Amino acid sequence: MGVELLSNEVAMADMEESSFSDSETAASVIEALEGVSKAPNMIAPADRDQYDNLLYILDPTKEMHFQDEALLVVALRTLTQAVHKIDPVFHGELLSNIFDMSIWKYGPDTGSTLLELIARLAAVADKFLDTCLHMLVNNFEPHRRSGKSTFQRSLARKEVVHSQLLMVLHYIAELVPLAPMKLKYIIGLRMPKYTDPKEVIIMFVDCMLGLENDEIGDFFGGVLLAKVVDLLTDLDVNISWEDILQEDTNKGMFDMELEDVVENADGLIDGKFIEEYGVLKGNAYADKLDGLMVVVCSHLTTWASNGRLVTVFRNLKESFRRSVMNAYKSKFVQFVMFYACSLDPEICGQEFAFMLRDIFLSRIETPISRMSAVAYLASYLSRAKFVSTSLAVDILQSLLDWCFEYCQRHNDPEKIINPKVHRIFYSGCQALMYTLCFHMRSIVDDPQLKSELLRMPMQPVLHHALSPLKVCLPSIVHEFLRQAKAANLYKKSVSFFSENLLESEFSKAFGGVERLDMFFPFDPYLLKDSDSFIRPNFKFWSSVKTTYSNCNSEDDEEFEDLDGPDFAEAGFFSENHKAEPDSDEDDDDDNDNDIELSMNKMSITPKLSIHDHLTGKHHIPARMPARIRPSVSP
Repeated sequence: MGVELLSNEVAMADMEESSFSDSETAASVIEALEGVSKAPNMIAPADRDQYDNLLYILDPTKEMHFQDEALLVVALRTLTQAVHKIDPVFHGELLSNIFDMSIWKYGPDTGSTLLELIARLAAVADKFLDTCLHMLVNNFEPHRRSGKSTFQRSLARKEVVHSQLLMVLHYIAELVPLAPMKLKYIIGLRMPKYTDPKEVIIMFVDCMLGLENDEIGDFFGGVLLAKVVDLLTDLDVNISWEDILQEDTNKGMFDMELEDVVENADGLIDGKFIEEYGVLKGNAYADKLDGLMVVVCSHLTTWASNGRLVTVFRNLKESFRRSVMNAYKSKFVQFVMFYACSLDPEICGQEFAFMLRDIFLSRIETPISRMSAVAYLASYLSRAKFVSTSLAVDILQSLLDWCFEYCQRHNDPEKIINPKVHRIFYSGCQALMYTLCFHMRSIVDDPQLKSELLRMPMQPVLHHALSPLKVCLPSIVHEFLRQAKAANLYKKSVSFFSENLLESEFSKAFGGVERLDMFFPFDPYLLKDSDSFIRPNFKFWSSVKTTYSNCNSEDDEEFEDLDGPDFAEAGFFSENHKAEPDSDEDDDDDNDNDIELSMNKMSITPKLSIHDHLTGKHHIPARMPARIRPSVSP
């Protein structure tokens, strides 16, 4: 008969004296298992004591000293060799102890030995697979009952522990065909919520995304990534707009400036901007989102380096469409797409732009989806340094062709403009002008691209009876016309309206409740830690070379002193596309006073309110700023 484990103290003393060989220790463990593999009333007291001592060695709650952990390693190794003897009916307490262990509690060798046992148990047919997978997923993060201080100490071992867990999960997935399907379900059950502590969210997601690193990620089909995007979105929407920079709503978007922003030597935003004006002060959701964005962007970098980014990106696009694109003015989560595109501009970057373009051009998408898509598209083309000017021109051509066809289908001058009816058209026009504000200089500096721009049917679109120049955001229209004039892209003078106030009644009506007319999703990024991923590839307004940047002050003064709007006289860009004459426009004064009030005499800028006079808020038109504040007005 083998050696009997009479007590833990005796067992440890014997181990220290090396009185047992591995085979003898294995025999004693097997005897302990066999001694209780019978009906309770048939178990001898000595067999019960031996089994109880084995349970004590594998107790997951006791404090472990060096000798305890050494004895635990021996017990785990022998159990690994004897998994065929472990029965869920007779050894329930033993299995409970094993599955309740946290590998974060032990050293690397002990952790490896424990995981080897789990892998062997998972391979036992029809017995332990589910429980093993639950145990491994539970170990994505340290056990919360371990206390905050222990949890913090565990962070130093995160890379090692996660590497061990992922290795075992991949081994099990290869060994047991059903394992990936069950694992996907279990991860869904254990997925942290946006209300969980930041450390828990980051630890769990970091390990979970490690499963995307090779073939097992293909099986999941983007499910894991979709869960992360959903979690990012939940955090994002719980950051209220009041927590973001408060805008002066009387300023145009190109005048929303932060006076204290400082550029470093590379022309990038200084950390002071993020610290003092960001959303991190006292906002737990923003802090969690910032940390989680770091995790996701780090994994995107890894996938790019090992050649998996393109595969992962196609799943990411679907998650973006489902969870992010139509989220009400999402603030930061969309930058996951921005960063992924920056890692592979030729494939991912173009795919994203074409996807947004196709959504806008589609007749089966909802109006909200189409407006949101073109807002994303314009903001992306404008803000991404890695987007080539030629790609921007190609996209602009597609948008303008659609707008021109729309004008042809709606060529009867309306009595009164109804921006809500044509809001998709106006969103397309605004996207065109916004993108050109950022790209016009680089286009006109390239003879071939300038030639393409001049051939575009801009004139018949912008001077159509639908009057997009009077409906789109005045600040964008103003900047667009200013650059077009400086580039000599039209022949006759164009008047400009005051920049004192942001929008007219028509532009407000165009946006509707969702105010998608003011939605520019890739405005400057405001999360401190993850900003380092976004900043190198982000284009700030201060870095944009405008067509009027070389104009002298006299030119600017002459430009800004022009009289009220007279858009119908301007000849824009192409002479090759002629809009149908606005035949009813000559009859406006005679036939309908309402048309005269709503169109011809309309000021694009609302009059100053009584409140403005009482408070002394008389605004002076501003020059172009160094920075654009985020256009996030609710």
